[in-house]
Formats: sequence, C-alpha cells, structure tokens
Amino acid sequence: MNYKQPKILLLVSVLTLVSCNLSQNVVAKPPLQQDLKTTLSVLPTKSNTGDSATHLTYKIETYDSQLMGANRTYGVSLPPGYEQNPKQRYPVIFLLHGGHGNPSDWFIQGKGQALKTVEQLYATGKLPPSIIITPDGNDKRGSSPYRDPEYIDGPNGKVSTAVGDELVKVVQSRYRTVTNPDFWAIGGLSSGAWGAMNVGLHNVNHFSILFSHSGYFKDKSGPTNSPIIYIKSIPTPTTKRLRIYLDSGKADIEEIDEAKNFSQVLNNLKIYNLFRQFPGSHTWQYWREHLADSLTFVGEQFKSAEMASMARNVGVNNKNP
Repeated sequence: MNYKQPKILLLVSVLTLVSCNLSQNVVAKPPLQQDLKTTLSVLPTKSNTGDSATHLTYKIETYDSQLMGANRTYGVSLPPGYEQNPKQRYPVIFLLHGGHGNPSDWFIQGKGQALKTVEQLYATGKLPPSIIITPDGNDKRGSSPYRDPEYIDGPNGKVSTAVGDELVKVVQSRYRTVTNPDFWAIGGLSSGAWGAMNVGLHNVNHFSILFSHSGYFKDKSGPTNSPIIYIKSIPTPTTKRLRIYLDSGKADIEEIDEAKNFSQVLNNLKIYNLFRQFPGSHTWQYWREHLADSLTFVGEQFKSAEMASMARNVGVNNKNP
C-alpha cells in the first residue's frame, strides 16, 4: 500500500487553500485605495520630509516691492526635507507681527519663538510641514512704539495688497508652494491679528484659513478695513471656503468682546470658526503659549482640504477609468 500518495494529496490541498486566501487578500484591496495616499496626496508625509528632529532655522530675505516703492523684507523658515525633495510642494503660513514689530519677532528668543512650537507640531503630526513666512507689516512711516502698523491700502502705502498679493506672488516664485488657497493660512497677534483678518479677507483668492490672537475687528479707517463689517460684503460661495480661528486672553476684556462679536457674525453668516478663551493677557508669553492652538487648527484645515482634494480626484478617476 502506498502511504505517500495521501500525504501528497493533503499537501496539494493545503497549498491550494493558502493560494486562494492570498488571492482574496490582494483582491480585497483595490490598487486605487492602496495607492491613494501616494498618488493623490497634496501634503508632504513624514517619509519624505527628511529628519524631523532637525532644528528649524529662518532667514530674513529682501524683495523689491513695486507697491511700496522700496525694498521690503520678510522672514522665511523652510520645512524639514525641503532641499532633499525637489518635487514636493508645501502649504504656506503667514505670521504677522503687531505694533512696533518686524519680520523677526515671531522667531526670536523672548518673543514668538515660533520655530520651537512648529517643530513640536511637526513631530506630533498636528501640522504638516509648511513654509512659514513673516512679512514686514509696517507702512511707509516705519515702526513706532506710539502707533500700530496700518495693514490697509491707505495714504501710507498699499500694505494690504503688498502683503496679501505682491508678497504671495514673490513666495510662489521663490519656493515650491501649493497654490490652492485652501493650503494658505494667514494669522497674527494684536494689530497683526486684525491685519491678518483684513489682508486675508481682501485676498480670498490667496488665503482660506485666517487666525487671530488677541485681535480686534474694527478699524478707525472705516468699514472697508473692519473685518466684522467687510466680511458681510464677500459673496457666499467664497465665505463657505473660509476657516477662521480666534482666541484671546481672559484679561484682555476688549479683545474678548471683539472676538465674541466677530464669532457671532461669523456664525450668522454660517462661516466655520472656532473661538477660544484662555487665561492670560496681551503678552508674548500668552502668544507663545497659544500659537500651538492656532497652528493645530491650521493643520486640521490643511488635512481636511487634502481629504477633499483626494475625494474629488477619486471621483474624477472613477468617471474616467
């Protein structure tokens, strides 16, 4: 009697079952879903950002501003892996300084120290690697401790357009940016927070995400530069794309009231917004502590925009196999 034949038949049966199971696992994951992140992703992933532990740096750069009739400066910090990934494009975040400020304020020790916050957010995945830009918000009068900068197109220069359009185009020409406004954010502190809202709302073709720390929303120059009023004149299809973050220290009574009123207007207009109050006052300590909150919000909006973009692409691919 041949005892080997049943064993051989058994082995063949087992191999057949394993082969069937493997085939089912492969078929259960369509190529489109498997490669979705790598083929349709807009934002950089951790695998292509280089060494995430590398400390970020910044530079102060210069450009010729036709609108302001002079050379202007801005600070820039490029994301980790920028040089190593020449085909990757990045979202952009503008950070505006406040009164008596300059483009280095958000970066330097004792003031913003923003790069420390950004490094932590990159490491925890709360903010996709981004190009950080700190514009010069001062008008033709220069910087002064006795007045706030005018983030408007007014008698002292077209600062709003210089920051919100001219500098945007300079950044797009010099760096590898994602051009979709859903991946551009602008924010600031104090008068820079008002400036971010004003500049952003006057340049909605460039910015979809706006954020304010201790800001105000009415300006003495009138309703055109008062976001709480001006936003009502923006067409609904445009405002639906806006995402707005507001916070203020509880000791800043006027700023708290301004933010509450602005948030209510946004709610009435059905514009997505988040308003938060924290212990603290009108100080760099407060702004350092809560930059992580606004940039986490920004990161969430970048990721939501990416998912929406991917979903649209999937729909197009499904229609055009």
